[in-house]
Amino acid sequence: MNENSVYQFNVQTLDGEEISLSDYKDKVLLVVNTASECGFTPQLKDLVVLKEQFKDKDFEILAFPSNDFGGQEPLEGAELEAFCKNAGANYPVFEKIRVRGPYAHPLYKFFADKKLNGKLKSIPRWNFHKFLVSKAGVVTDFFYPFTKPTSSKIRKKIARLLSAK
Repeated sequence: MNENSVYQFNVQTLDGEEISLSDYKDKVLLVVNTASECGFTPQLKDLVVLKEQFKDKDFEILAFPSNDFGGQEPLEGAELEAFCKNAGANYPVFEKIRVRGPYAHPLYKFFADKKLNGKLKSIPRWNFHKFLVSKAGVVTDFFYPFTKPTSSKIRKKIARLLSAK
């Protein structure tokens, strides 16, 4: 397995099951740190629209709730799951994690360190920071929270990665 790939990481589902990101092999991924009480929370619905746009393609959105910014994710477990369902989440939502600092989840430490991922250095500055990952599991780009998931910039880059061999 490529050491610069996200497939080396395991994550916890909202119901506590550990899964490997290698389960998403050969899919383009948009990885987003989310929060239920953020000014960017309406982007949850944009993520639904984006997922729907690429529903017949090898594309997946992975949402990682985080309370790292302004305490904007107070929900846990079943409450968090209910909130995401009410927002229409048609993509996997994982257990709440840290996305920055010394206690960051290993996946986010990977995103933050160019030596680890081989491509870029990007530490989320706020909720709804987005990472784009190729079908090979390699992080290719990132987008700041103010870039809507449905922006042409994100959609074009996803389409380009989906058409790459």
